[in-house]
Amino acid sequence: MSVIRTSLLASAAAVLAAACTSIPPAPPAKAPVTPEPVQPVKPVEAPKELFRATTFAALAGWDKDNLREAWPAFLTSCDVLVRKPDWKEPCQVASEVDATSEKAVRTFFESFFTPYQVFNQDGSDAGLVTGYYEPLLRGARKRGGPYQIPLHRAPEDLLTIDLSSVYPELKNMRLRGRVVGNKVVPYLSRGEMMQSNSLSGKELVWVDDAVEAFFLQVQGSGRVQLADSKETIRVAYADQNGHPYKSIGRYLVDKGEMTLDQASAQSIKSWFASNPARQQELLNANPSYVFFKEEKLTDPNKGPKGALGVPLTPQRSVAVDPQFIPLGVPVFLATTQPGKETALQRLMVAQDTGGAIRNPVRADFFWGFGAEAGEKAGKMKQRGQLWILVPKMAQPPVAGR
Repeated sequence: MSVIRTSLLASAAAVLAAACTSIPPAPPAKAPVTPEPVQPVKPVEAPKELFRATTFAALAGWDKDNLREAWPAFLTSCDVLVRKPDWKEPCQVASEVDATSEKAVRTFFESFFTPYQVFNQDGSDAGLVTGYYEPLLRGARKRGGPYQIPLHRAPEDLLTIDLSSVYPELKNMRLRGRVVGNKVVPYLSRGEMMQSNSLSGKELVWVDDAVEAFFLQVQGSGRVQLADSKETIRVAYADQNGHPYKSIGRYLVDKGEMTLDQASAQSIKSWFASNPARQQELLNANPSYVFFKEEKLTDPNKGPKGALGVPLTPQRSVAVDPQFIPLGVPVFLATTQPGKETALQRLMVAQDTGGAIRNPVRADFFWGFGAEAGEKAGKMKQRGQLWILVPKMAQPPVAGR
């Protein structure tokens, strides 16, 4: 931090010095002129309300959802939330609720929580809802045959800088970089790493498809069926190179290769198959790069651990922007099925984050593991609304708290 602070102070000093030496001499006196009319000052617009208390009756589809299906996900969140004063009582009571009784579960939520609708910073109440899943890839521990594409461990020179102790407003943000000389500089982008071969020796496993490896990074975690050891392992998110996620679907749209409505995971994979010579160009359009770590697959029915640190529950866990929605809270989602107008209204739990998940009303629906989950996740690009459930004894919600 001393290097960064020294650099910042030096930059500030340079700016001040420039300002001090560039003051022009006083201009010669001029004849008085009629002053222009003073324009009224436009009042500063107050920030929009992000959370507004409402009732369970106002939640579209609340009375039709089978809340028992969300109960396991909520209980895993309580493993973390119970340490917070506002959550101690509801989480302790939850451990005594009859999980087989839909009425008991519903009564619990309606007795202990107040729903708050989530709004965007411009005052709108709808946002994008996408989907993600846990894919299965084919691979091997050693390079050979069809297994030529590496998944990488995090490199030792990758720095993660947390500024929240100095700037509390940056609580959920991290800076990543590397030291070059006596300066901290941004870490290499995807294209720079591929060109420099800087990750040599950091291979975790080798897989047989570069496109599937890319989409694994987009999902954040997955499973690899190893041909040499005949085992299936989980490759979990370990870190990221600090570059912002950029949609390769948007890149293809901007290049006129497809329309926005066509930009699904399935259509992008078809484009790759038809344009093999341009594969690296498209991959490098997203400078973000994800590193993995190996985890034992102890229970195939459980999803990978999300940002909250607990296993994700298929179709009941959701990724959110933690700058606005606290991790662990129940979230009621009102949207539609992937590529359809059929209502999808259910209680979810905020247990994950994602590089593309930005804004208050923005969610990524975890569909689970396998091809069917991948089919739904790839087609999901819906509009939706969000409500968060806050303990009644808690203060009104504040973004990121």
